[in-house]
Amino acid sequence: MDAATNSGKHRMLKAILALAGLGALLALGGWLWIERSLAPVVAAGDGAIVVQTIDFVVKPGDSLGRVADALQAEGIIRNAKVTRWLARKEDLSSKLKVGEYQLSATQSTHEILETLSKGRVRTHSVVIPEGKRATEIADLLVAAGLAERDAFLEVVFDPEAPKRLGVEGTSLEGYLFPDTYRFARGLAPSRIAEAMVREFVGVYEELPAPEAEPVLSMREQVTLASIVEKETGAAHERPLIAAVFLNRLRLGMRLETDPTVIYGIEKFDGNLRRVHLRDASNIYNTYKIRGLPPGPIASPGRDALRAVRQPADSPYLYFVSQNNGTHAFSKTYAEHERAVDRYQRRRRRR
Repeated sequence: MDAATNSGKHRMLKAILALAGLGALLALGGWLWIERSLAPVVAAGDGAIVVQTIDFVVKPGDSLGRVADALQAEGIIRNAKVTRWLARKEDLSSKLKVGEYQLSATQSTHEILETLSKGRVRTHSVVIPEGKRATEIADLLVAAGLAERDAFLEVVFDPEAPKRLGVEGTSLEGYLFPDTYRFARGLAPSRIAEAMVREFVGVYEELPAPEAEPVLSMREQVTLASIVEKETGAAHERPLIAAVFLNRLRLGMRLETDPTVIYGIEKFDGNLRRVHLRDASNIYNTYKIRGLPPGPIASPGRDALRAVRQPADSPYLYFVSQNNGTHAFSKTYAEHERAVDRYQRRRRRR
């Protein structure tokens, strides 16, 4: 083999090595570029930069492309094209979950895609106080941006809903348990109602067995507990209030409780009048009907439910407000009339 041939082979080898080196450099450069494109926009711990956090919503029907473009436009990711590539590589393209997310520029693209694909949605707190009726609960959910009023009430008053959720009656009124909840925006109203009813069922099943006659069904217990809840805000009075109503039921007396009348008035203006108490067309008017009204008038809390199951051992049949958040209790109508005169009539005459 002559020198010229060796020289040619040597040059070819050098060229191949050079091309291989160039290819390696290009591959390394490409890899570094991809790594940089997927890195957080803002390095964690960089105190010189104000970190941007946004509320980001993935809507029904949003494509991976729209989501990636929107994230880049918001300054949360570096490169939408590389994000789409990574999502396809990781088989996440069709797994992005609808919902509201809180995202930060300190998250890597991989972390953001993981958050969106696993549905780690942002939740919002809503407080449901004791004694609220379904329409008021709907208003609280609307104020928190968690539900549309009509859509939620349609679920609550669906006559099939109680059976599906394991409670009694023709609506979920009274079963939307008062508590503090955290829900994601966009959650179906049925899921919100289900969470509240599930909480009720858990509390109801933990309560001790009823101790007093008459024996009431679940719906009757909730109905009476809702009345107790509306009649007093004083915790120590609830067993006494429950005892009064149970005593009256046992004797066949009318309950004669204002909150039930108010519940049955379609557009109550805050002023309960005599004409309301005489209205026999109001099926919730316990001054006219005997026994319990058709159903709950609000959502009772744990203490009111417990009071109905464990009422005070009391002979009282009447009570009247003392205008300080508590009540005066009486065994006879004559005693009750004296209490009414003392706490109500004299007060009006002043």
